[in-house]
Amino acid sequence: MNELTPQGQRGKVAPTFLLLVPSVLLISFLLVAPYGYMVPVSFCKPGQISGYEKAFTLANYAKALGDSYYLRIMMWTLVYSIGTTLGCLLLGYPVAYYLARTRTKWKGLLMIGILSPLLVGVVIRCYGWMVLLADNGLVNSLLGRLGIGPFKLMYNPFGVMLALVHINLPFMILTLTGSIQTIDPVLEEAAQSLGASPRRTFFSVTLPMSLPGVYSGTLLVFLQVVSAYAIPVLLGGFQVMMTPILVVQQVIDIFNWPFGSALAIVLFIVSGLIIWLYTRAMNRLMRGLA
Repeated sequence: MNELTPQGQRGKVAPTFLLLVPSVLLISFLLVAPYGYMVPVSFCKPGQISGYEKAFTLANYAKALGDSYYLRIMMWTLVYSIGTTLGCLLLGYPVAYYLARTRTKWKGLLMIGILSPLLVGVVIRCYGWMVLLADNGLVNSLLGRLGIGPFKLMYNPFGVMLALVHINLPFMILTLTGSIQTIDPVLEEAAQSLGASPRRTFFSVTLPMSLPGVYSGTLLVFLQVVSAYAIPVLLGGFQVMMTPILVVQQVIDIFNWPFGSALAIVLFIVSGLIIWLYTRAMNRLMRGLA
């Protein structure tokens, strides 16, 4: 047998490593560089003329972590993000399972129906929801004809989370579909042939083997929701506040770059901690089921 020498192994690894260079450069330019700039700015004082003065202070973090108003908005931001993620998972898993297992000739059309919302911008889709959910919108008009309502469907958490689930649901479905398709249907048939009910087959075979897709999908949706700005602004009308809205207000409207940077970094750290804990829990769960 031909074996690679250590030198040959290094030669094989080097070209593979080069494939990472474009991604690393892109991530560094779009993520690392902006946060690298915000970190020192967050320790500066607000400027009278420019966005900040180069004077070290911890007041921005003391305000972000010590003011109950900002802590409450941070808490609700995480609640909306986790709630939207769970909603997408519960709604998306049955659809993804059907897409992964169906052999109907309409599967292509179903996939187009799931992908088609992604062809429309987020802002336009938000305006569509505003037409539907407004006090005199289509939903309340139909309910009025039935003698029901009108209901307050916008500028509250319901309207915001409904739009967040709708806009992020395709990402969850596509991620789960790819994961479920990797599960051999023979394993499910074998479980049922051994006497397992469809319910037990799902919870003992299908769900555990699709956990990598669940992990990827929930992580993707959570990250998009926790940083959402346009959706809560348009559907919430500044009645539903989230931390990204506060960051934009501080940087753009109030021109307080240091405090806006501190809020963004606190949100980044808290979100990163949640993701780290979630990743550890999912890895432990998948190892236990392996």
